[in-house]
Amino acid sequence: MKTKKVVVGAIAAAMLSLSVCSIAPVAVAANETVQISVGNATVEKAGEKFTVDVSLADVPAAGIQAIDFSIAFDNAVITIDEVKAGKITETGATGSDSTSAAAPLFDSYINNDEGYLCLAWSTSLDDASYWIKSDGVFCTISGTVSSNAKTNDKSDLKIVATDRETYPGSGVPNTNVSVGASQNDSPVRYGTSLTNGSVTVTGGSVTPTLRGDANCDKEVNMADAVLIMQSQANPDVYGLGKPDGITAVGLANADVAGGASDKGGDGVTNADAAAIQEFKLGLAKHS
Repeated sequence: MKTKKVVVGAIAAAMLSLSVCSIAPVAVAANETVQISVGNATVEKAGEKFTVDVSLADVPAAGIQAIDFSIAFDNAVITIDEVKAGKITETGATGSDSTSAAAPLFDSYINNDEGYLCLAWSTSLDDASYWIKSDGVFCTISGTVSSNAKTNDKSDLKIVATDRETYPGSGVPNTNVSVGASQNDSPVRYGTSLTNGSVTVTGGSVTPTLRGDANCDKEVNMADAVLIMQSQANPDVYGLGKPDGITAVGLANADVAGGASDKGGDGVTNADAAAIQEFKLGLAKHS
């Protein structure tokens, strides 16, 4: 698992060592500070999905040839499902950079077991017209709040240095969020200003969309009863927040029986599945 993390970081690290001896010092560009910020997301309930953008601002006029950092998060509160490259990484370099055949210019690695996400973009092209030149979204992170999360639970999304060697074989731990370029055949690192993000569970209510529609397909049928029973019998597969499981809106829709009026309000149980079955068989009124 760690090997992949090191490789992702090493891609950008290697780009920052272009055309120079690996023991050469990396200069720091004066008066050039790249802003890296992670967005904030709020969700109402455990098991819900979220998205946040990671953005760059104050990108130097010379451009960014390589960028390499990680984001640490609380894996008891959230998991990361997917990372998509942002618009500013579409520089046209992929079609011209021969190294892109071996590894994508934008790369990411998700480790939900340890709670970190590695991000890197780099190109070996010396032509700065193929470098990142614009402010904007670097990538978009999508994830899921834990089914065990409680109201006011929060996971920080903290920008940190990627856990790797400074360059392959150095034996020296990396301590930098690396953003830079090769200028006059020498690597130059830009300064960085970091703004962390977060995901917070607010505990707000979820509004039903169609009573009985547990699978949210805009119909009430036996499939809804089946999903309810599956979520009760096998929550590890069909429970809230699972890829094939019931959603927060689906749970709100599914709560049709029980409670003071026998129309829901006591949570989802197999009694709700039975009520949906009775409705479809014409034995009960759905309202």
